[in-house]
Amino acid sequence: MTTGILLAIFAGLMLGLYALPEKFTKNFKYENTWSLFFLLTMFVVPIIASALLIDGFEEIFGNMPMDIWIKMGLSSFLWGIGVMLWSKAINHIGLSLGFSIFIGTVILVGSLLPFIVDGLPPNNVLTFILLGIVIVLIGVILNGKAGLIREKNEATQEKDVKETRKSSMTIGILIAVLGGLFATGFSYANAAGAPYLQEALKKYHNAEWITGVAVMFPIFISGGIVMTAYFLWQLSAKKAWGDFKTSSFGRNFFLILIMAIFHYAASALFGYAASQLGASGNTVGYAIFNTSAVVTAIVSGLITKEWAKASAKAKTTLYLGLACMIIGIIIIAYSKSIV
Repeated sequence: MTTGILLAIFAGLMLGLYALPEKFTKNFKYENTWSLFFLLTMFVVPIIASALLIDGFEEIFGNMPMDIWIKMGLSSFLWGIGVMLWSKAINHIGLSLGFSIFIGTVILVGSLLPFIVDGLPPNNVLTFILLGIVIVLIGVILNGKAGLIREKNEATQEKDVKETRKSSMTIGILIAVLGGLFATGFSYANAAGAPYLQEALKKYHNAEWITGVAVMFPIFISGGIVMTAYFLWQLSAKKAWGDFKTSSFGRNFFLILIMAIFHYAASALFGYAASQLGASGNTVGYAIFNTSAVVTAIVSGLITKEWAKASAKAKTTLYLGLACMIIGIIIIAYSKSIV
């Protein structure tokens, strides 16, 4: 149990940091950065990792029942739409606030979805899980409020510019919430595919941690389809193909590859962590995983001075939100110790 919780926290740490290198790319448009990222993280990295690490790869997935393929494929497709929307949201509202609202929505809905597949835990365990989720969401709401206060602090130019920025913030929040709703497909796909894949992997004598790699393969491939289609269209619509021809391409590729590896590894590690948490592990692991990611993203936003111009009120509200999320995650983790 302790191992599963620690792995979920570490996976969240990786997820919270994965987008940070994007701040240091040069001469790339939004479309260039994220199209290359999604290509690498959704196809290149998972295909190579799965083919190299999973013994019996072809047999395991070739024999996977069609109903599981359909459940994982459709829900992962929705997850792909959600992640794509999140990447759009952070351009409006920044990394820390974008993560907070997007993953707050994910935690609320995604942590409850596995109950549909796994069933409800005992009442005393369920009470602590729900209490922890509620406290986490209070923290997310406080973070959202802090972001709105920060935006007012930074809007020091003329009125029409203020109105434009206010509109951008509102649009960004709406996109983040919508993306979070779609992205909960990840949680359902993991819960639907893990039982079969765990058993199938044992037959070919795979190590337990390979579970996370195996579960992520159909999730990432299915989720990547929608992102690939969207960014092929965007690269042409924004006439951004030529921006790949830059002297900074090598540097940018390296930074984006780090993003792709961190993003994939975080998700695969979560899949393994959930399998180590036993009954209701998908719910508990998912809440811990995503809350850790939010906290990490917000701290990285502070380090990179996203909040440099924010008032004391905005920062205080942000810190209260962080405290609530940490308390919530402790309560959720505690629920696994109840017999």
